Amino acid sequence: RLVTGDRCAGLVAAVNELLPEARYQRCMVHFERNILAKVNPRNREWAADALKAVFAMESRDKALEKAESVAKELETRKLREAAKCLREGISETTTYLLDDYPREHRRRIRTNNMIERLNREIRRRTRVVGSFPDGRSALMLVCARVRYVTSNEWSTRRYLDMSRLGESVPVAN
Repeated sequence: RLVTGDRCAGLVAAVNELLPEARYQRCMVHFERNILAKVNPRNREWAADALKAVFAMESRDKALEKAESVAKELETRKLREAAKCLREGISETTTYLLDDYPREHRRRIRTNNMIERLNREIRRRTRVVGSFPDGRSALMLVCARVRYVTSNEWSTRRYLDMSRLGESVPVAN
């Protein structure tokens, strides 16, 4: 029903092709970084606080209104590129605020932190090795790490309470 990512073109195309009924949620953290990269250091703290206020809104309509007022303020501060970036990406970054998703899930589905954490763990493990004799050995290490993380860390904790989605989601086995 929802795929959260960092706006990688390949991911967006794959979601549209393979999961036509799913919506795309742009990672809020990546989006904020993209905007702040276009803001000068003098205005960066203000811009970061303003973006946090946008994502703190209770409804998507209010978030879009707040984003427009922030974009106007960015323009008055002569930060046109940041305002343009905000206007272009805010709709796909507030998908998590739609009524289709439980309020209790919002904090977790607005970013792709879970997969980013797994990527950092894989990077940490592969750096220790340095160089691999072949691609197969690298793949074996990565698969072993993914298997370990998913069987130990992910199986003991519930990331999202799927019962909040109601009858519309089949029970996973």
